[in-house]
Amino acid sequence: MTNLFDIKGKVALITGSTHGLGMAMAKGLGQAGATIVVNGNSSQEKIDNAVAELKSEGINAVGYKFNVTEEQEVKTAVAKIESEVGSIDILINNAGIIKRIPLLDMEVSDFREVVDIDLVSPFIVSKHVAKGMIERRQGKIINICSMMSELGRNTVSAYAAAKGGLKMLTKNMATEWAKYNVQINGIGPGYFATEQTKPIRVDGHPFNDFIISRTPAAKWGDPSDLAGAAIFLSSKASDFVNGHILYVDGGILATIGKPSNEE
Repeated sequence: MTNLFDIKGKVALITGSTHGLGMAMAKGLGQAGATIVVNGNSSQEKIDNAVAELKSEGINAVGYKFNVTEEQEVKTAVAKIESEVGSIDILINNAGIIKRIPLLDMEVSDFREVVDIDLVSPFIVSKHVAKGMIERRQGKIINICSMMSELGRNTVSAYAAAKGGLKMLTKNMATEWAKYNVQINGIGPGYFATEQTKPIRVDGHPFNDFIISRTPAAKWGDPSDLAGAAIFLSSKASDFVNGHILYVDGGILATIGKPSNEE
């Protein structure tokens, strides 16, 4: 049975993986035996630090700096990775941003930037990685969607629009590429305890209380909770799973919620 989840020796490219949920998935796949290709675009130092952190935990890791929204950079980087590291077996499109701005106040340039990074870049990276996967007749692509692929919320219109589009892009990638033995699925994280959410994860903070009460599991997710989903969708165990979005959200999408006075 363990062979179903074996990813030893696989090469996994994870975009936007220098920190946060990307790093958590990198650690999960790396601890399961995959070689991790770290990507970022802000600074080489962040990439080097992320690679060093992974290596300190016994994970085989390398880093490549490139802008996932620039097709020529992506094309060059993919060719370089496959030449220097090996064929990319697993791609996780994790790079993304969010801008919390009410619709009436949002500039068109801000809206376009979010869509470009959160939706267009998974298309660009997948397009160039999938070519090799199709030739080899095997591969796994995981798009990091969101609960905002299903729900709306104030001030996150661009993000929700992009993630909803990514959900449908995932299904369309599966429609076109499944016949080549390439599985394309998504993961939709719920609310996780990261450095970004640390300031609002304190008792008495309205948003913290809202998330705890809104989540049937009654807690924030730990980033390591994504590892199992990522390993499943990267392994033979998911060979007949295609176009699916696996929500790792503690049950939020399963319920309409509860009154504030209900235990």
